[in-house]
Amino acid sequence: MNYHNKTFRPVQNSANGETSEETTFEYQQTGNILTSEYKGGHIVKGHLIGLVDENGNIEMRYHQINQKGELMTGICFSTPEIMPNGKIRLHETWEWTSGDCSRGQSIIEEV
Repeated sequence: MNYHNKTFRPVQNSANGETSEETTFEYQQTGNILTSEYKGGHIVKGHLIGLVDENGNIEMRYHQINQKGELMTGICFSTPEIMPNGKIRLHETWEWTSGDCSRGQSIIEEV
C-alpha cells in the first residue's frame, strides 16, 4: 500500500485528542518511509514521520504546535481499511509522549 500524495481528514477522535474534521494531513511516501505535514482546527502546524510495513500498517511519531502555543508529541499506530469506494480509512491508536501522556483512538479517511 502506498500513501504518496494522499490527503486524509479525521472522522472520529478521542476527547483528549487535538485533531478534528478541520485538520488536513498531506501524506508523502518514499519506499517505506512516510511523512506528513498537517494543520487545521486546534493544530497550527504538525509533522509526522513513520514506517509503512508490507500490509500498509504505519508506526509513526508526531509533533505539533496547538493553538495554545504548546508543543505536543506522540506515538501512533495505524491500520488501513479499504472502503467500498476504494479510498483508505486508517484506524489509529495513539499516545501522547508529552502533556498528560494519555492514550486515545481515532479514524482518519482519505479525501
